[in-house]
Amino acid sequence: MKLIVDSGSTKADWIAIDEEGKVLFTTQTLGLNPEILNEEEIIERLNDRFDILQNKKTTTHLFFYGAGCGTDRMKLMLSQLFQVYFPNAIVVVEEDTYAAVYATTPKGEKAIVSILGTGSNCSYFDGHALHQKVQSLGYIVMDDCSGNVFGKELIRKYYFNKMPKELAELFEKEYNVDPDFIKNKLYKESNPNAYLATFAKFLIQNKENEFCKKIIFKGMKSFIKNYIKQFENCKELPVHFVGSIAFYLKDELAEIFEKHELQLGNVLRRPIDGLIAYHAANV
Repeated sequence: MKLIVDSGSTKADWIAIDEEGKVLFTTQTLGLNPEILNEEEIIERLNDRFDILQNKKTTTHLFFYGAGCGTDRMKLMLSQLFQVYFPNAIVVVEEDTYAAVYATTPKGEKAIVSILGTGSNCSYFDGHALHQKVQSLGYIVMDDCSGNVFGKELIRKYYFNKMPKELAELFEKEYNVDPDFIKNKLYKESNPNAYLATFAKFLIQNKENEFCKKIIFKGMKSFIKNYIKQFENCKELPVHFVGSIAFYLKDELAEIFEKHELQLGNVLRRPIDGLIAYHAANV
């Protein structure tokens, strides 16, 4: 049995397939980002799902694509943890961008592949390997146009009294804006980036509002400038996206891409279905 995992900071999708690619079961855990979780927390999240727990010894392959796995140190930590947890499995750990590549890009083709979800990143795929111009420093200083950055922007606008009154009233109805509650979520609890990203739903729901529209397009312009345009051949290749922010703001992406003479490629909310086809055919 092969386990395929697409893990962000918020959640991780798990699918088990047999040798013919038939789906045996699907499940979901909380996100398994090794940059913000320790080993005990990761194991606790694995043990919380019975389908995973009962198949520890019957798993022959584990293909894990995750946020926070862009460095050798994080890959090694997770690989060693998974090798102990799944003792009979061949373990492969890659950063989440590879999942986006395999799900969106036809085999052997070149493309620029981006993730816009809780976090964000962007890579050039030469048909065989990924190349990055920007080394991510995480959600505090980077992640342009991501859910957590949009969340920070909304909270700041609200607390600096820069949010229009009618929107602020809606914001108060949908979220707990008590300062102590927010500070506890940000500084005392795990996954503060995932918490911040929950506010992005408000931005998307109100994307026709001029205030929200300005925040959205400001984030997209920043992502294009700081990430996509780092690659000299960006106008010659399709730019594929994976992630909920990209998926629900696809029309806005298309609009700004046209202005910047960029080619918008495939846009998927999550790559897991494409990963099933890839691993059934290639592994």
